[in-house]
Amino acid sequence: MAEAKTYVLAGKKLGIVPILRAGLGMVDGMTRLIPAARVGHIGLYRDPQTLKPVDYYSKLPPDTSERDMIIVDPMLATGGSAVAGINVIKRAGAKSVKLVCIIAAPEGVEAVQKAHPDVDIFIAAIDEKLNDHGYIIPGLGDAGDRLFGTK
Repeated sequence: MAEAKTYVLAGKKLGIVPILRAGLGMVDGMTRLIPAARVGHIGLYRDPQTLKPVDYYSKLPPDTSERDMIIVDPMLATGGSAVAGINVIKRAGAKSVKLVCIIAAPEGVEAVQKAHPDVDIFIAAIDEKLNDHGYIIPGLGDAGDRLFGTK
């Protein structure tokens, strides 16, 4: 094993915004690729009865309107949190928003595309469907619980 020379993304003003808490697991990797990016945070959780997102926290770079913003969240299930997160960033003045996920359900992709057709979505894998509880099947379960060893 030896040191390797790698590339980093530079040029544009970029912002990385994880959706708390599972999105935190993607921040280090993104900032290694884009070291000059500013990091904001959006706190959302899914109400277990309605499956609708509940917004509890938002802290974005003060120059959000001047940055290309990238939302990171490992799971795109119903799309509710992603749509809500995009809404928060757009209200803060962002004109360019992208969504990066690891696993998605077709229902979530459709919901984001319907609500925000101008937002590009980057996904590593699309699984089969959602179950009755809004979890991706086969999926990985709750990404935040897996990341932080809770539940």
